Amino acid sequence: MNHSLRPLLDECVVVYLDDILIYSRDMKQHVEHLRRVFEILRRERFYVKLSKSEFALEKVQFLGHLVSAQGVHVDPKKIEAVRTWKTPENVKELQQFLGFANYYNKFVPQYAKIAAPLTNLLKKNTPYKWELKHQEAVEQLKQALTSAPALILPDPERDYVIEADASDQVVGAVLMQDQGNGLQPIAY
Repeated sequence: MNHSLRPLLDECVVVYLDDILIYSRDMKQHVEHLRRVFEILRRERFYVKLSKSEFALEKVQFLGHLVSAQGVHVDPKKIEAVRTWKTPENVKELQQFLGFANYYNKFVPQYAKIAAPLTNLLKKNTPYKWELKHQEAVEQLKQALTSAPALILPDPERDYVIEADASDQVVGAVLMQDQGNGLQPIAY
């Protein structure tokens, strides 16, 4: 599916296994995007089950995200899960927490810097000794994830701005675009 829809990926389509998300800025553009996707699917002999399809939605939950014309948000159900996440008590629980947090790292400015004390705790031959810096990192990540900004959808017709910073331990960057409201984040 990814191979067939490759020309439209990151322009108006996201594919995950057999799920296809078609995003557009307005109805006219959406109809054109649908036409292009269906044309490819027909040519490749893929079939769409109408009963499993939804069209022209204002917002949609997709892979733990809430996607709308205003941008991409962390799914509110996932935010609640973060709020109630208990302190990791062992390596396995820390790996689970970091796996979850890392999935949403594009919403968190300076994610690598904030998570560094936790990822260091997972290094080989490092004893699992929970300290204040680890608790602070968990709390910072939880705060960042529960107050994450909406990320705008990129407009391929506009210029992009990248701001980057690095230290001895981490590298961070933000991809932004001005779509008429000043620079706004696409991803951190």
